[in-house]
Amino acid sequence: MTANSPLIRHLLAGTAIAIAMSVSLPAYAQEATQVAEPTAEQATTDQATELKPITVTGKGARVATSPLTETVERAEIQERMVTDFQDFSRRIDAGVNFNTQNNSINIRGLQANRVLTTLDGIRVPWLTDPRDSAQGGLNAFDFDSLSQIDITKGADSSRYGSGALGGVVELRTLDPEDLIEPGKTFGAITKATYDSANTSILGNAAVATHFNDTWLLFQGGYKHGNETKNEGDVGGYGTSRTEANPMDFNQGNFLAKIHQYIDGGHRIGLTGEYFNLDEDTDNMRGTTASYEPGSLKSGEEINRRRISASYDFISPDGTDWVDTASLVAYWQKQKLNNTTDGFRLRDGRADIIPGDPLLYGFPTGVYKRDNLLEQTTYGVSGDASKDVQLGGIEHGLRFGGELYGQKTHQYSWGQDNCPDVDWTTVPDWFGPQACRFLHSNASDMPDVDSAFFGIYLEDDIKLLDNRLTLTPGLRFDWYRHSPKSTAAYEDSPNFDEAYLKSSSDSRFSPKLRAAWQATTELELYAQWAQGFRAPSATELYQNYGQPGSYARVGNPNLEAETSNGFEIGAKYDSEDYTVQATVFNNYYRNFIDMVQIAPPGGEFPIAGITGYENLAHVQIYGVEFAGEWRFTDNWRTWGSLAWSHGQDTDTDEYLNSVAPLRAILGLGYAAETWGSDVSLTMAAARNKVSGEGFKAPGYGIVDATVWWEPEQFKGLKLQAGVFNIFDKTYWNAIDVPDGVPEDQTAFYSETGRSFRFSITKKF
Repeated sequence: MTANSPLIRHLLAGTAIAIAMSVSLPAYAQEATQVAEPTAEQATTDQATELKPITVTGKGARVATSPLTETVERAEIQERMVTDFQDFSRRIDAGVNFNTQNNSINIRGLQANRVLTTLDGIRVPWLTDPRDSAQGGLNAFDFDSLSQIDITKGADSSRYGSGALGGVVELRTLDPEDLIEPGKTFGAITKATYDSANTSILGNAAVATHFNDTWLLFQGGYKHGNETKNEGDVGGYGTSRTEANPMDFNQGNFLAKIHQYIDGGHRIGLTGEYFNLDEDTDNMRGTTASYEPGSLKSGEEINRRRISASYDFISPDGTDWVDTASLVAYWQKQKLNNTTDGFRLRDGRADIIPGDPLLYGFPTGVYKRDNLLEQTTYGVSGDASKDVQLGGIEHGLRFGGELYGQKTHQYSWGQDNCPDVDWTTVPDWFGPQACRFLHSNASDMPDVDSAFFGIYLEDDIKLLDNRLTLTPGLRFDWYRHSPKSTAAYEDSPNFDEAYLKSSSDSRFSPKLRAAWQATTELELYAQWAQGFRAPSATELYQNYGQPGSYARVGNPNLEAETSNGFEIGAKYDSEDYTVQATVFNNYYRNFIDMVQIAPPGGEFPIAGITGYENLAHVQIYGVEFAGEWRFTDNWRTWGSLAWSHGQDTDTDEYLNSVAPLRAILGLGYAAETWGSDVSLTMAAARNKVSGEGFKAPGYGIVDATVWWEPEQFKGLKLQAGVFNIFDKTYWNAIDVPDGVPEDQTAFYSETGRSFRFSITKKF
């Protein structure tokens, strides 16, 4: 049975209708009952400027039930002065990393599009264009707009679909209910931050109000800064430079929400969001010899917009068809731009004379590029839950699905002084020819229309007086990529009709989890789950290159990645202690990787042909630990540890995306009006790498933060932090590209000693 058979098409249509019915029928089945406003108990916090937990957040069945899911509340994010995922991995969770080279989250050695990131239940894509010039997407939000982060490490196949091989990062933005205290109709919070690491200044504000059952929120932020400093000390132009390139950036976001409560446990919402990050860099390092000094500039811009409508339901008395339900319909457009602007020289070639054919290969004059990758997504996702008793056994049913489409577009615009010639007639005996392979004003891939569908069901079966919980789960995923030829793609010198082949597949992914409540505080669990990832449009259809130079191509015949994941662990939660430990072992089939298809020579003499292929067998295994000890009313200590090992088991090559052993140890004190944290972040040396991977030395760095809420100014909070106190030179192993010469690695070093200061005021 194929994924495009009539049976599958009827299954898709019927399931979509079933999902819609599961979240809409309660509206007609329930008698009118007013949704309760947030209670005083729910709103109480220890500190005046912390935001209270959400009462009705639209999470519905997405409430974390797996012992593999960890929730980080806004209060902890703000208290530890976390402003991005680099801070998150350094001061909260050693098992969550961020690769600044490709702007992607890294969990258990997997990154890019193998870690599923959602924002308010909507997928946020990681994108890369065929030239590797525009990459990213998982940095397209403002941390100050978040209310909480849920992280699931490893594949949980019965809940998440394509892309959740390494894990899932679920981001929740602020709701108006977060800001308004019980008995009030208005709430607001403002914040200003200065960070010396990139000399940035951030301003952020959120305001909310409600009129009876209508709640409104507006949140916005603006940030301006410069390059993030490293520990390099060599300036000037060229590849020997190790200081960071001069850069300035502007970041802005805006979020608007409206919630309407309806009698009977219903809430309808509408959200609009805008985010833009624009970076401009003075490229003083690299191939600057080909350009007039000071002329080579580059730009990176990421832009994300979305509009979404939501429906959430919580049964007031448990007598409805479902206990909880949520549905979100959305439109989202994410755009990446990479620009280059310079004045090219003839590489110092004094032997070139007018009329010499070498002029074709070494142009002079204005050189500009604007590489664009754009993806538009629209769809609907929903889930629901119901607790029932069948045959005297308690069942916790959770079910849901998603149906969404994508449109992917890529284009490279350019301006230069290359002659308009037929390059197949130009002699290729005289070495590198910039004009031969720096083609522009064309698309390096066709436009691609994609469709995805997924549906899941899982059941918590309570046995032995509810001490044993068995959770079987099953998910079905289907996808289809349909490339469309365009005039811009046909203008590409590497155009090939073979890349207009559609790609589709489907997969059932089962899961089985067993959890044993050994005591009221201790839970032991084991899980087996399969995972699935559909190849992306760029992996399938990118086609960049030109005869006489090199080529980087996709593979329309790629198969979807699959995984088998095994985990055992324990979780202990008491009044004074919280400890969790996990051992995992994951096996991957058809692992998609970039490989050398043909060495330099023949039609492609400069760098040969590289492209995507499926690796038959890859394995990643490791251990994770996290814990906190609240040993007095005011003192606590916490720790986090993560270690992974990854290899292609057919070739014994190591995966260079796997970070070395990392650990965090922290000590904190919190009184009524002030508190402080000190943390030590450590990493072991990484010596096992493949090819020209970077062998990162180990390190240990110390950070300290302090906060104060003066009694004389209610709602005011002052925070300060000093990071890398001892000015240690160190590297995040996954940030350093393969093949960097040893004398140039300082360019990729992390920031030395820096400080941060913020002022927050809650109204």
